Amino acid sequence: MPEKQGKVFVLSAPAGTGKTTLVKRLTEEFSNVVQSISYTSRKRRPNEVDGVDYHFVSKEEFERKLSQGEFLEHAQVYEDYYGTNKEWVEKRLREGKHVFLVIDTQGAKQIKKLIPAVFIFVFPPSLEELRHRLEHRQTERLEVIKERLSWSAKEIEAGKNYQYHIVNDELEKAYTDLRKIVMTEDHSEENIYGV
Repeated sequence: MPEKQGKVFVLSAPAGTGKTTLVKRLTEEFSNVVQSISYTSRKRRPNEVDGVDYHFVSKEEFERKLSQGEFLEHAQVYEDYYGTNKEWVEKRLREGKHVFLVIDTQGAKQIKKLIPAVFIFVFPPSLEELRHRLEHRQTERLEVIKERLSWSAKEIEAGKNYQYHIVNDELEKAYTDLRKIVMTEDHSEENIYGV
């Protein structure tokens, strides 16, 4: 049995801000940091792996899991569902792991009402730079990019209410900032969080 329970870290950022890369580096460096893999009803992109990027399920399957109370939080974005498996998170916390939930601001709002967590928002340097990054990765059509940028502006506004802010202008600096937050929270005895 671990001495102390792990903490929940909620990390939100607009698409194309580098959140996945940042959290992946953390999990590679720290054995006590894990990322929750969300369930989604959206179609899998060619470069994505089921169980690694997301747990891809049908809309019906997602709705069944939702009705059975399997999700800690969930959101509907662009007609698709996204959700965090409650049991998986609780098990990792009991093992003393810090669990990163890489979720949007809708899901973060739900988490805030349910459990104590550390909230981190990653900002792009600008919306213009974000547009450039989204176009450069060539995973979506232009209409989808426009939709994402419109949603990103709303998320950036909501992100101002998060506990910690990181601007990912330069990946190494952003990672150093994220690492410092995790280490500070890891050593903070007065804020032991759990489900």
